[in-house]
Amino acid sequence: MKVTVGVSGGVAAYKAAELVRALQQQALDVHVAMTQAAQQFVRPLTFAALTGHRVITGLWDSDGATPNAASSIEHIAEAQSCDALLIAPATADILAKMAHGIADDFLTTMYLATAAPVIVAPAMNVQMWEHPATQTNIATLQARGVRLVPPESGYLACGMTGSGRLAESDPIVRAVLEALHRRHDLAQETVLVTAGGTREPIDPVRYIGNRSSGKMGYALAEAARQRGARVLLISAPTQLQPPAGCEMIPVMTADEMRAAVLHHLSQATLVIKAAAVADFRPRIQADQKIKRSGPLTLELEPTQDILAEVVQRRNPGTLVIGFAAETNQPLKHGRGKLERKGADAIVLNDVSREGIGFESDRNAVTFLTPSTAIDLPEMSKRALADRILDEALMLRHPRNVLSEVAANAATSHTPAHRH
Repeated sequence: MKVTVGVSGGVAAYKAAELVRALQQQALDVHVAMTQAAQQFVRPLTFAALTGHRVITGLWDSDGATPNAASSIEHIAEAQSCDALLIAPATADILAKMAHGIADDFLTTMYLATAAPVIVAPAMNVQMWEHPATQTNIATLQARGVRLVPPESGYLACGMTGSGRLAESDPIVRAVLEALHRRHDLAQETVLVTAGGTREPIDPVRYIGNRSSGKMGYALAEAARQRGARVLLISAPTQLQPPAGCEMIPVMTADEMRAAVLHHLSQATLVIKAAAVADFRPRIQADQKIKRSGPLTLELEPTQDILAEVVQRRNPGTLVIGFAAETNQPLKHGRGKLERKGADAIVLNDVSREGIGFESDRNAVTFLTPSTAIDLPEMSKRALADRILDEALMLRHPRNVLSEVAANAATSHTPAHRH
């Protein structure tokens, strides 16, 4: 498996040589890309000798004026061929560029172009590390699924003592190996994910909708794709960009979503119904805009139950996981939905809690099966997506992945509580 190590410009750049060796000892094919600043601390020849590969140092010829014919598209080839991208050391500068989508060199351009898991191991002055801007950038990257290996505390090159020292090789290597495992554990799956909130027209300009942002569904699609699955993303309208590598099927109404889901159902080995599908729609849609002329009464009729129909029509062996957004007695109503629909699991979301759920980048859920209720505490939706997929794999391979999921929970500091 191929790992690209991105080295950015800081005193800790010399430690990347030791890290490259540690990754090679795990039978990984290690390639190195360096920023211009990193080359002021360590020469590319060092990494070329260690890896046996040419070190990528930029998008430009040596004169700095013209694009290199190979490098001008090399970031795409490197991004598509690597199984993980590790940036170590990651300076405050490169973290800021990554968080804000700035691509002004090879490494930042490759970051934007890759669908592989990304791990960052920061190293910097303690005040730079603790600065609100850096912490905000870290939070942004983690919300997008970037894995963080936090810096350690100790004596720093600047003469100060505190957090900011590059983590030792062992925890960084463990993070890479864990990311690589997840990269391929869905390689044999076709995952169908629904996302967003459907819109049910009242007239040509108005509709009945809901507060779903689609963030949870899109995070699930991205996580499944990064773990090797073929992903079919059936999405109601959102403000989000589809995750790279997913097959996007846009829909508007509950009827359109039902038709798309049933059309693609035979291809799916795992179905995750994360969309907020309208339970009701206007019985009659006006052909022209309704003018304001006094009280208006809308007669609503129920939409069709897509989740129950999917359960009935799925192929043998296909797992079906639904979502339940509840505001009152969530566990009772979530279990009731699980029993009525016949799904393999329900992801229960208490949307009455402030700061999580609808429109937020964070969430906390309970993963319900007929025999268990697994609390997944508050975390970013991208991190939660991986935890939900872990539980889905548990349903398919309970004996094989139990210890691995427990290990993931132990290292993520967001333990799953089973009861």
